[in-house]
Amino acid sequence: MTMEKTFEAAAAEAQISAAWEKAGAFRAGANASRPETFCIMIPPPNVTGSLHMGHAFNNTLQDILVRWHRMRGFDTLWQPGQDHAGIATQMVVERKLAAEGAPSRREMGREAFIDKVWEWKEESGGTIINQLKRLGASCDWDRNAFTMDETFQRAVLKVFVTLYNEGLIYRGKRLVNWDPHFETAISDLEVESIERPGHMWHFKYTLAGGETYEYVEKDADGNVTFRETRDYISIATTRPETMLGDGAVAVSPDDARYAPIVGKMVHLPLCDRLIPIITDEYPDPEFGSGAVKITGAHDFNDYQVAKRNNLPMYRLMDTRGRMRADGAPYEAAVIQARAIAAGAEASEAEIDALNLVPEKYRGMDRLIARKAVVEDITAAGLAVMVAESRTDAETGETTTEMVPFVEAKPIMQPFGDRSKVVIEPMLTDQWFVDAQTLAKPAIEAVRSGATQILPERDTKVYYHWMENIEPWCISRQLWWGHQIPVWYGPSKECLDLSEEEARALGEKGWTSFETFCAETEEEALRAAQEYYGVSVGVIDNVDERFKEQFFADVYAFSIGKPDAYVPLFRDPDVLDTWFSSGLWPFGTLGWPDQTPELARYYKTDVLVTGFDIIFFWVARMMMLGTHFMKEVPFHTVYVHALVRDEKGKKMSKSLGNVLDPLELIDEYGADAVRFTLASMAAMGRDLKLSTARIAGYRNFGTKLWNAARFAEMNGCKPAGQGIPEAQESVNRWIIGETGRIRAATDEALAAYRFNDAANGLYAHVWGVVCDWYVEFAKPLLAEGHPAREETQGVMAWVLDQCLVLLHPFMPFLTEELWGAIAARPKMLVHTDWPDYGPEIADPAADAELGWVIGLISDIRSVRAEMNVSPGAKVPLVILEADAAAEARLAGAAELIARLARVPDMPRAGAAPKGAVTLTVEGATLCLPLAEVVDVAAEKARLEKGLAKLEKEVKGLTSKLGNAAFLAKAPEEVVEEQRERLAAAETEIDKLRGALARVAEMA
Repeated sequence: MTMEKTFEAAAAEAQISAAWEKAGAFRAGANASRPETFCIMIPPPNVTGSLHMGHAFNNTLQDILVRWHRMRGFDTLWQPGQDHAGIATQMVVERKLAAEGAPSRREMGREAFIDKVWEWKEESGGTIINQLKRLGASCDWDRNAFTMDETFQRAVLKVFVTLYNEGLIYRGKRLVNWDPHFETAISDLEVESIERPGHMWHFKYTLAGGETYEYVEKDADGNVTFRETRDYISIATTRPETMLGDGAVAVSPDDARYAPIVGKMVHLPLCDRLIPIITDEYPDPEFGSGAVKITGAHDFNDYQVAKRNNLPMYRLMDTRGRMRADGAPYEAAVIQARAIAAGAEASEAEIDALNLVPEKYRGMDRLIARKAVVEDITAAGLAVMVAESRTDAETGETTTEMVPFVEAKPIMQPFGDRSKVVIEPMLTDQWFVDAQTLAKPAIEAVRSGATQILPERDTKVYYHWMENIEPWCISRQLWWGHQIPVWYGPSKECLDLSEEEARALGEKGWTSFETFCAETEEEALRAAQEYYGVSVGVIDNVDERFKEQFFADVYAFSIGKPDAYVPLFRDPDVLDTWFSSGLWPFGTLGWPDQTPELARYYKTDVLVTGFDIIFFWVARMMMLGTHFMKEVPFHTVYVHALVRDEKGKKMSKSLGNVLDPLELIDEYGADAVRFTLASMAAMGRDLKLSTARIAGYRNFGTKLWNAARFAEMNGCKPAGQGIPEAQESVNRWIIGETGRIRAATDEALAAYRFNDAANGLYAHVWGVVCDWYVEFAKPLLAEGHPAREETQGVMAWVLDQCLVLLHPFMPFLTEELWGAIAARPKMLVHTDWPDYGPEIADPAADAELGWVIGLISDIRSVRAEMNVSPGAKVPLVILEADAAAEARLAGAAELIARLARVPDMPRAGAAPKGAVTLTVEGATLCLPLAEVVDVAAEKARLEKGLAKLEKEVKGLTSKLGNAAFLAKAPEEVVEEQRERLAAAETEIDKLRGALARVAEMA
């Protein structure tokens, strides 16, 4: 079969993928020839997702490792799957329903909506799988898992129930990120902090009872710079609407300005309440006024202050981000709040039920309320005023007036990454995991070396997160996901109450319920029936916020209504997707059943993941794996960096610099995209990706293809034997080079130095094989040459080894060539990885060919540096040469003439004027360039280029020596400047060397 002239990636990739799938090439255990296993768990992409550059990078690195181990005979499993992505999937389906004019989620009800989600999943949920196949991902697709699969759901429920029974899962009230659009708690990873224009308002909180104090400011030397008698304390805030729920004003214990009024009470503006002035380490005396309003229910820092100082935390907003309109009238709420401030006992539920939003603001959107609060405080004379000068444009007169002190300043605002609305810190009832307890063995696993995190800097990130871990909020107010396996029934006292009394008790919060945690509804019913001693039943889909039916049924039972039963309802919330994906390494292997796959492949080997989810995913898997499996989930975590654009900027749609991997695959082929990503995957360094780089690696594939066609045209067919025997130095040399690159590739991959492996193979295939060996071999392949047959065999073997070693990086091209070159007993994907190494090298051949290559390279370098025309032929003058050098020059004369454009090699006793001397082992040679180089013009060109570069180096050195620049500039900008400096310094060295040669010619 004659090879095609070019590799048509689009058609060939689809055919090769189909052939791999038909052959079951990626199944667990395929091509296994040794007892060791190698298992990687894919970081499960969202079922709503499509392939982006981060996916392409992450999965390319995984696939390289998997193919490498599979070819080495390991029993290999690359476990694929998708995450159900609760909030993202629910959003997609709700939007689809709205676009179709279908009933909304709440209109159709939970069960019908979940059915719609499953319908969508079956129709569209496989998109990411097909895209990963286009990339060449060699997962065991027959084992594709989904976090909502029946088996996986059993695992999730078992883990929840077990942790609940162990006291490691509990329900409590804490501050969480709340998305007002989706009306659910979300994780930190789903919050995107964006700088936006903002304002800081300054208000007066007046002292109770008309008290005053001396407010004094001093400079660093203790000299008084300002003194004033005040009856207020000034606070600054970017969120005035939250002041309605303040519990205190805090100042630093070291702030002498406020020492006289610590412990005093102040009037909360617009509210009929007094709050105390307290001390805490949180306020910074150097920032603003140094006094901070504490709203524990609506700010994460304030929450910690409130906890430390036992302050009440009053929730001001509803689930939609509107000022609360529920509960008792404002006057009644204030009376109760005053009692609590005076020391009256109140439960969390009672405090949470208090609505301290004045009637005027109730029901307002939080941003509208902000404007109203500012206007009302200003109207009340409680805004801090400052003098502002204004000049009349017509008259030129300047007047001064007092205006409210409002600073315009950029602020970092938290936005929901899906909803794009501002996230509200919200005090809500949620389910939490005691992460601190679970973290201890997970921390020790890394400290002991049971799991290694690469690069080392990310180990520090892991320790920082884990050692300062907070309770993990695992409940989400969504419908799509793993519903929390908890059922609630009325407390026994509730069964003896009137309907009105039952409702009142229920409205106090969850404390009035009995909790039954079980893996199934049947188990929960049995536990409840045993507890109550009477019939029980479940009311479906009772929302936490709408319990009317539940309490009606409680009353029906309490008055002995016929057919009545003690009602239960299931917690409506679902679990955080990080909770279920934390079970990924063992849940996908069949746990809680003790399956053969679980026994064989757990613990897994390496996790390849991005730095942004070390805490959110890696830490969760470490905690849950060590707790339930009593062993770490993987021995190595390889943390890759970010793929940026060619200028080092983060890719984003708003910047228009996003590179779509599927579009790149369409244009350049999957192999070029993969090889580019691998070649740039330096540990701990972000990639600067450009289409020019990808096009370059497509050319690399073309270079290999052309070398294979050259071999075919010259009768180089693989004979199926092992390492060939050879007499010719050229052939012995290339065999040794192949042994070295095999060992170097294995060493690099074992250390996760993907870039070293890829770049080493690139240099070997393009430089050593295609540029040198193919050229050296051409004379030997001539008809009638005694070494022709030997060279045919060696070249066929060498190219086969290139295909084998390149296959993990460029699977499609190499598989195509493998089949096109010759009929094979099996596909390349299952071809055995070689185990030879540098021991097959021949030192004599290495020395001989190394000498010849060095000489040709030196001649080429001189010609390039001296700007010699490519077509010019310059003789190589032999000044001195020992016997070994003479033999090498004679043996390689034809190669030197052809590859270095040397027409002849005359001898001379001395170098002619205008010659450049070359020194090689055993010989002194020169190139007479006087007739082909204008020395004066060349000197001027080089000096001009050198001056320009030296100026650039001076500027870059100064910039990189500037501490202010290093502190303020983005990391990618600093790195770019360093790279420019290194490149300029390298070029300067070359130009100085060239100038020295020019000086030699003068």
